[in-house]
Amino acid sequence: MSGIYIHIPFCKKACHYCDFHFSTSFKHKDQMINSLKHEILIRNRELKHEKIESIYFGGGTPSVLNIREINSLIETVYDNYLVNDSVEITLEANPDDLTDEKILELFNSKVNRLSIGVQSFFEKDLKLMNRSHTSNQAMNCIKSAVKYFDNISVDLIYGIPGLDNSRWKENIEILISHNISHISAYALTVEPKTALKKYIDNGIIAPIDDSQSQEQFHILLDVLEDHNYENYELSNFAKNNLYSVNNSAYWTRKKYIGIGPSAHSFNGNNRFWNIKNNLKYIESIKNNIIPNEMEVLSAIDKFNEMVMFGLRTSKGISFTDIENEFGSIYKNKLINNSQNHIANELLLIKNDFLYITRKGKFLSDGIASDLFMLN
Repeated sequence: MSGIYIHIPFCKKACHYCDFHFSTSFKHKDQMINSLKHEILIRNRELKHEKIESIYFGGGTPSVLNIREINSLIETVYDNYLVNDSVEITLEANPDDLTDEKILELFNSKVNRLSIGVQSFFEKDLKLMNRSHTSNQAMNCIKSAVKYFDNISVDLIYGIPGLDNSRWKENIEILISHNISHISAYALTVEPKTALKKYIDNGIIAPIDDSQSQEQFHILLDVLEDHNYENYELSNFAKNNLYSVNNSAYWTRKKYIGIGPSAHSFNGNNRFWNIKNNLKYIESIKNNIIPNEMEVLSAIDKFNEMVMFGLRTSKGISFTDIENEFGSIYKNKLINNSQNHIANELLLIKNDFLYITRKGKFLSDGIASDLFMLN
């Protein structure tokens, strides 16, 4: 099984924290849609004979597309690939786009999962992040979406300067009260060349408080576990086994192709990424050229990816899988490098698997880097 990611590189406005590729100009939107459809067509050999289990619209803001544009992209996939009957088709959406009419149109399309970028239900936080929606729009779109969709994911952000624990807990409890099946929660991070970085450097916005972020992460764990959500990946929580098929494919290193400017692809041995320029992308696709670069993964690269992804998921890292794919040297090195973290109760070994503990979860990226093999 494989997946297709479609990057929609348009947003109404730039969020202060975002470093993804997008444009706030819609001037070339029609050309972009045609180019996305053409890339879908000319890359169909890459997943020949493989069934597609996930189609994911990411961005940018895919919900700025109208229903005709969304349907045309989906139909192009169906016309050129083998699509599984139970395919998950996710559309990332902002609350200000999800009017009652838009939600009904999506419900009547092949889209069967919404990923709604709420981030916060409080106006103060939304303004700090320069989100395009209001708190009322966030609340109203959730109330409307649950009338039609059973499979909904909502994004939240914690560690926002000025976000106290009571407001953070209320954000979580609002989603619980609406029986949202999937919640993705991320710590606010300061990326280079973003407005947030500039404002913090200039003293306009307070710096990120890592201790606050860690405390709010543990509040997240406590509240969602009390309401039967499974923390199946570090930032993702699901009820009733409604895991994200798209994201789960990334963590288990399944094949997928990324369509659109800046989109990434993976074929099991190599990673590819398309150019981050809308006009150059459009021109290249017009000439039947995929404007991408490629990285050939070494055995060490693959091992490090298995470690990084495995620690992030509830499945952990299988020592048997490591030994079968890389040999006993890699397995023994992993065990040896884990000992200090095991002693500090950040990792544990159980039934031939290596897991991160509750205490270690917030520190998982740093722990993973300690376990990497070096060239």
